[in-house]
Amino acid sequence: MFRVLTASAVFLATVPAMPAVANNNEKKRDENVQFTMHPIGWVRKTEEKTTIELKKKFQPGLLRAEKLTEIWVLYWFDRNDTPEKRSILQVHPRGNPDNPLTGVFATHAPVRPNLIAMSRCKVLSIKENVIEIDGIDAFPDTPVLDIKSF
Repeated sequence: MFRVLTASAVFLATVPAMPAVANNNEKKRDENVQFTMHPIGWVRKTEEKTTIELKKKFQPGLLRAEKLTEIWVLYWFDRNDTPEKRSILQVHPRGNPDNPLTGVFATHAPVRPNLIAMSRCKVLSIKENVIEIDGIDAFPDTPVLDIKSF
């Protein structure tokens, strides 16, 4: 499970145990394994444009990215990070009670055990550590976890 540890947005993840395996060469994963993640940047929005502003230390990771037309942006639903919202496993899609109850893994619901979101974005420009995109379904100042080429 992920949880915000500090205001600087450090996240811990608990990974569930892997099932026991017959092959002794494979290791069983400890259910208490944790990973630490740090945002690489932030979603920025103004009336004129939407950007991903990377921390300067990650700018070298954009080498040759100007050739990309689309990217996947992985970000954190930080405004939904409560134990109650993390425990919700079924929702009415789009918050509409007329839609049938559906498991969160079959939806785009922002409530889920791990609050990782993913959006495909068109790249409009890249200048230094800032990627201008056509838009993203994220609030301003949302922490960005990773960017992947499409």
